[in-house]
Amino acid sequence: MTAARAEEIALRHRLVGRRAELRALLACLSAGRHVLLEGPVGVGKTALARAAADALGRGVHRVDGDGRYSEARLVGHHDPPRVLREGYVPDAFVPGPLAAAMAEGAVLLVNELNRMPEGVQNVLLPAMDEGLLVVPRHGVVRAREGFAVVATQNPREFVGTGHLSEALLDRFELLRLEWQGEEEERRIVVKEARIGGDDGALVAEAVAMVRATRGHPRLRRGASVRAAVSLVEIAAGLGGAHALEEAARMALPTRVEWAEDADPDLGALLRELLPSKKKP
Repeated sequence: MTAARAEEIALRHRLVGRRAELRALLACLSAGRHVLLEGPVGVGKTALARAAADALGRGVHRVDGDGRYSEARLVGHHDPPRVLREGYVPDAFVPGPLAAAMAEGAVLLVNELNRMPEGVQNVLLPAMDEGLLVVPRHGVVRAREGFAVVATQNPREFVGTGHLSEALLDRFELLRLEWQGEEEERRIVVKEARIGGDDGALVAEAVAMVRATRGHPRLRRGASVRAAVSLVEIAAGLGGAHALEEAARMALPTRVEWAEDADPDLGALLRELLPSKKKP
């Protein structure tokens, strides 16, 4: 994968930055490997995976991980009315995302894999290892060329995440995505925020404020660039001298996590984060 080709793909999918990561992901998929994308919420893991799959001409079947997701939803099920009429004929089987991706030679995109129950994770092992999926009363689904699993996970310190088994990790290549630089985050906000025109000063303040939440001693987890997009959109709609502060009171509480020993005083936090509140 040449740098020029990666640039062409990134531009088509409106990716900001991430050229090196895109080339690495495409190299892994072209080599027939499965890839685990790890990084905080909002760093563009899903967008990167979709861009790579499209560049290789492969379809995408997406699964969003949570603790209630079942093996049957991932693999597929038999249609009860048809089974009653015709028995367990091949056409009575309704493929789930895994079976469909294997049959089509597509990418199975598993968002937040480490939120999945262990039993569901284990279903992936034979599919990834041997390209085989045994479905009771249906038979064996064999993966066509091009099938790959691209999974995302948040770092282990995030609430609600679990650990992937050693056996499952051994089937993946790991690609870590870190926070992007401040200039790239500003470009993302300009691209994503639904506001009239480009208020450079507001965008710069919102991005700086969000970046200051990361690594802040009062917070266990800071906000992603999505928070900056919300800040800009809400503040632009509110207008006025205190628009950014008002927007922050709505946009930040759901996107940060307080440290265990911290006083969850949003007002005090904002006094430290807002440019207008900082002491010279």
